[in-house]
Amino acid sequence: MTNVHRDALFVLIKSLSKSEKRQFKLYVGRLGVNTDAKFLALFNLLDKMKAYDEEQILDSGIVKKTQISNLKAHLYKQILVSLRLNPVNQNIRIQIREQLDFATILYQKGLYKQSLKILDKAKSMAMEHEEKNVAYEIVELEKVIETQYITRSIPDRADELAQQAKKLSEHNVITSKLSNLSLQLYGMMLKVGYVRNDEDLQSVKDYFESHVPAYKLEDLGFREKLWAYKAHLWYSLLTQDFLSSYRYASKWVDLFYENEEMILLNPVFYLKGNHYLLESLFFVKYGSQFKDTLARLEQQVADPKFPQNDNIASLAFLYINSNKLNLHFLEGTFDKGLYLVKIIEYGIKKHGDRIDAHHVMLLYYKIACLYFGHGDYKNCIAYLKKIISNKSLKMREDLMCFARVLSLVAHYEAGMDYHLEVQLKSTYKFLLKMNDLHAVQKEMIKFLRSLGDIYPHELKNEFQKLYNELKKYENHPYEKRAFLYLDILSWLECHLEGKPVAQIIREKALLATR
Repeated sequence: MTNVHRDALFVLIKSLSKSEKRQFKLYVGRLGVNTDAKFLALFNLLDKMKAYDEEQILDSGIVKKTQISNLKAHLYKQILVSLRLNPVNQNIRIQIREQLDFATILYQKGLYKQSLKILDKAKSMAMEHEEKNVAYEIVELEKVIETQYITRSIPDRADELAQQAKKLSEHNVITSKLSNLSLQLYGMMLKVGYVRNDEDLQSVKDYFESHVPAYKLEDLGFREKLWAYKAHLWYSLLTQDFLSSYRYASKWVDLFYENEEMILLNPVFYLKGNHYLLESLFFVKYGSQFKDTLARLEQQVADPKFPQNDNIASLAFLYINSNKLNLHFLEGTFDKGLYLVKIIEYGIKKHGDRIDAHHVMLLYYKIACLYFGHGDYKNCIAYLKKIISNKSLKMREDLMCFARVLSLVAHYEAGMDYHLEVQLKSTYKFLLKMNDLHAVQKEMIKFLRSLGDIYPHELKNEFQKLYNELKKYENHPYEKRAFLYLDILSWLECHLEGKPVAQIIREKALLATR
């Protein structure tokens, strides 16, 4: 994935729908003086361009080089104002902010009573929808106005506002601490992945315990509970406690079903919660609930009442298709999952500006695993190359490490082992550099390196030895993470039993059905 510079204004214009472009032109043309405005001419030019070209803009004569930066900034602002006025974007959060803006204008005009009336309605709306940050802002403005608009009830009113401010402040502090903790743990996951040893575990445990605030769950509102569940979920995932991650992801999703109005107000958190629930179900191999959860998520996203915008469409594409791949991995139905490759490739192209490189590489790794399970090793290698050759990927070191290990196995299976020794050395050095050379990887590399000295009739015996060695690590606190990225044991069993790897996984799935 190339890291090409994209002009922010150009990307914004290209993200607009036909109706949004039409509304922008109506918004600009509301006053006759804007009909020939330079920024509208620039908008029309950029809209027609297939790629951003500043030379073409200057050649058009619309603007001089010294003015282009200011004109682009002005156009960018006008598009945002137009989008804000679009009914599609008028959610509760924007409506509350709008009321706060109106109240501020009335206050500045000295119309205190009118301002307080609007603020009271906005505060009720904010509290009802768990928007406690803006509710705190409203209370603070009410306090300012009350000091200038003296009424007979000011002593009682002062106490009431002081109590509201104190309570909201306490809730916001807890939310801030929990959201900071959640973000830091998520950052650790992106950087390194699951804990690799006692040192990693102790580091994560110390960080979590020293930063989690004291609270009573029954005293928390929707928003605070949401961040508490998120923080505990990330801690559970990092420490590979997948039963715990399933528990907290379930609490997260159930919180939305207990407060269904919050699904429409916080669709992104709803989607993410379901994604992590599905990921946890995948790790604990709870197939039946996985299918039910995925079906329920797809049904919710397809509901006409569910919010629709570019960000939600991108996340829905990412989470639903990623978990559809996981379902085929769970059931060993690799051949039936191949149709997803074209859908995912199209989606990556369509949503490319809104999906980060890390998630794109994760999709590529899953596609590579799909082809590996299907026995199409050349396509598996092709997708792994997209990850291995990505020099700009500075996160999820474990993903880069296991991409190289899977590539080695795929090259062996494809009979492309003429450069295997060079790749082995390269992979070995990379794992050492990343401090990720552990028992499972060592045994795999040792086995692949010895293949040149093994006679064909000895091969099955060597596979058995490797299987016996790796089986010991299947439930190891840290080594088991290797099997999350590549089902090495099923691959070895397919050589021992003379069956396709997909059949081995299907048979295991039937036995493990819960």
